[in-house]
This record gives sequence, C-alpha cells and structure tokens, in this order.
Amino acid sequence: YRFSEGDNSLPHKAHLLASGAIFYQAMEAQELLARYGVAADIWSVTSWNELRRDALATERWNRLHPADEPRMPYIAQMLKDEQGAFVAASDYMKLLPQSIAHWVPGGLVCLGTDGYGLSETRPTLRDHFEVDARHIAFAALYRLAEQGVLARAAVAQAMSELAITPDKTDPMSVDFPTPG
Repeated sequence: YRFSEGDNSLPHKAHLLASGAIFYQAMEAQELLARYGVAADIWSVTSWNELRRDALATERWNRLHPADEPRMPYIAQMLKDEQGAFVAASDYMKLLPQSIAHWVPGGLVCLGTDGYGLSETRPTLRDHFEVDARHIAFAALYRLAEQGVLARAAVAQAMSELAITPDKTDPMSVDFPTPG
C-alpha cells in the first residue's frame, strides 16, 4: 500500500517499495530525492512472498479461464497508473523483491543484502550492502537517467554529493587476503 506520497509539485517521479527495517531508509531517501526534484512515493510491502503468490495465482486463474475477463494481480492494480522509477529495497536478498519485478510497470531496481560482510554498526552494514537511504535515492536517480528523464551528468553529480563510492568492493565478491 502507498504509505506516503511525494511532493507532486516536483518535476520527476519515483516509487520506493520497502519492507522491514529498510522501510525507514526509504523514508530518508524520499527526503533526499526531493532535493533533486524527485517526488518519491513510499510503498510499504508487508510481504514480498504474498505479492508474488497473488500474482502467480492470478496468472494461473487467467490461463485456466481464457473465456473470462482477465484478472489483475494486486501489485499490478496498485501500480498500473504510476510512472517513473521503481526501486525496491529489502533487508533480505535482492531475490525477494525481484520476485515481483514482472508485475511492476517499467521495470524494478532491486536492492538487498546479497553477499558477504560484517560491520560494527547497522549504518555501516547498510552502506556496505548498498541499502541505506543514499543508495536507495541514488538507485532512483540512476533509473530516471536510464529512462532519459535525468541527465547522466546530474546523476554523476548526485553520486558525489551523496558520497556514493563507485569503486568500493562489491558485497557479492569475496576478496580473501593472500597469505603473506
């Protein structure tokens, strides 16, 4: 469900789908995006699994009832009239939000805690896995650039302002120190 609407007087639009502890990061990302002229709606996802189950059940029903009016999955109903960048953030693996990507208009950028890493604080851990407010906001800006809505140079500038480190180690890789 839509938890919070962005400032629709802003020129660009994004949708942040979030669950669990990462939900608060999406709320912070909404504020960051407003600084870049992006109205970000926040959608609370109470269960990625249930959204997928509903969508698959709806597809099955449609397939087995070809003469009837097709039904629409709940996630598709909620987002059917929406435009802009769609970013999903989870404190679990990206695979979880990716499971609903098929029913999100225009594609879905998924952020999650795939990979390896330990940190002394939650903010450091969220930065490591690229699921903090800065990375959520940046993912939306990048997606808007992919859609041709924002200039890539503006996104590069935002990367610098948000202190996103492009060449840091990918959390999906493991670089073990060589014995010395």
